[in-house]
Amino acid sequence: MIRILVVEDERPISDLVRMSLQKAGYECTCVYDGLAAADALEAERFDLVLLDVMLPGVDGFALMDYIRPLDIPVIFLTAKNSVDDRVKGLRMGAEDYIVKPFEVLELLARVEVVLRRYSKLDEVLHVGGLDIDTRSMTVSRDGQEIALTAKEYEMLLLFARNPGTALYRETIYERVWGGDWLSGSRTVDLHVQRMRKKVGWEDRLVALPKVGYRLEA
Repeated sequence: MIRILVVEDERPISDLVRMSLQKAGYECTCVYDGLAAADALEAERFDLVLLDVMLPGVDGFALMDYIRPLDIPVIFLTAKNSVDDRVKGLRMGAEDYIVKPFEVLELLARVEVVLRRYSKLDEVLHVGGLDIDTRSMTVSRDGQEIALTAKEYEMLLLFARNPGTALYRETIYERVWGGDWLSGSRTVDLHVQRMRKKVGWEDRLVALPKVGYRLEA
């Protein structure tokens, strides 16, 4: 599972980022100052760091000097929105620079782009008897290609990248359709039913009452 270190001293923002990333299937560790971030990076392995600039103790720009040799991609999350600050962060080696306040969907999209850039997300996935080629956006079983609609493919990829994780209907809708889920909508359920029948996941992709779905690992 992809592991992300969130370095943000504002607890409400940190909690929002953590919950959003966990819903999307990422594993998160949260720390609230630069020194704690350095300790976490020394003790554990991470695939990505979301880093606030204005931190107590050691600020985010100073912490970049510590992170750079570790070859871990960094996305800055900050209220400092001047062009000079953005240019400074990018020149120091950050992959992206997101200004607060930000939309959760934008954050998730940028995280995915950076992880793919660093090949943290596999280009070919082998899950549940399927071969999913993310380069050609094709799905096959035993060498036979399975025809899926664009939405079915995106949904399949979401489950394949998050096996064993309960995905809320709201999360599925936001990631696949890019909008706010309306309570009571059957869009997700209907697409899941069609998709799992096509790929033979009737017993593997299970419904979670009042929650959503989970792909059995």
